Amino acid sequence: MKTYLDTLGHPDRELSDEDMALAQALQINGRASFREIADALAVSDQTAARRWSRLRSAGKLRVLGLTDPLRLGDSLWVVRVRCTPDAAASIGEAMARRTDTSWVNLSSGGTEIYCAVRTRGPGPEESPLLQKLPRTPQVVDVSAHCLLHIFFGQDLSSINKRGPLTAAQIRALAPPVAPLRAPDAMPAVTLTDGDRHLLDMLARDGRAAPAELAAATGLSPSTVRRRITELRTSGALYFDVEYHPDLLRQNFRAALWLEIDPSRLAEAGAALAAHPEVSFAAAVTGTTNLYASIDVATAQLFYRYLTESVATLPGLRHTATAPVHRTLKGPGPYLPTRP
Repeated sequence: MKTYLDTLGHPDRELSDEDMALAQALQINGRASFREIADALAVSDQTAARRWSRLRSAGKLRVLGLTDPLRLGDSLWVVRVRCTPDAAASIGEAMARRTDTSWVNLSSGGTEIYCAVRTRGPGPEESPLLQKLPRTPQVVDVSAHCLLHIFFGQDLSSINKRGPLTAAQIRALAPPVAPLRAPDAMPAVTLTDGDRHLLDMLARDGRAAPAELAAATGLSPSTVRRRITELRTSGALYFDVEYHPDLLRQNFRAALWLEIDPSRLAEAGAALAAHPEVSFAAAVTGTTNLYASIDVATAQLFYRYLTESVATLPGLRHTATAPVHRTLKGPGPYLPTRP
């Protein structure tokens, strides 16, 4: 059966240094003009545009405009589903086809699924999937952990850590108005029908031209520009580079679940987010209150990471790991746009 990842093609495994620089530039500012990118990378506008067109056409990279669930009054759940061995793959593939999941992995030798599920509203009762899973035959156990705070993710990805750009280049590319890390007490952003249509377009192509977006939404180009700026300023909209998993993914990947002393959770989360092995890190509900996705080259390096880096995290009480057996959806732990 064809999975989500089969639709992305099979590009070469490596990006050149020049391609990686362009990818990092777009991760910093997904809607930067080719002139802005060219100035920062010391290439011509035509070279930057041609390089991007080649990478996008080959299915290696694309820029997506995504929304922060917390700023829209939605919630995100990291869900673990234990199944009988003969059912995990088929159930996982069904979950991968849903629009309210953003990534779906098989782990524990193919007997466990873990995934990200977005719900409208704060509770799991808002999700048909979370209501249905416990009643699904051959599902042994379901646990849902509400995402409380992202330490590394959304507009930050492995590209930020592995890219070659200097601090001066990063400053030059930063958008004029950076996305806000809004306090939890701020009210949710209210979207109009026009906003929703605009966001749906950006979720398919984050670099779509204002004229194209205007034609599709019925808004004027100036309104499109203004509303994108407003949504970015509010923190509701951010831009992310989606890349084919073969390009940056290491050979050994695992989910890491940590129990941290609550008084040290913020400190531990910030420290974890700085580790080069971490592609996503967030505080979640449950006894294991810190979750991370780990990418390393080998199992031996994962052992070294656990014993040398994870072991020194402040307030660490308990560690649990689950190696990724197979990815059914998503090259990384991306948040979905909207269910």
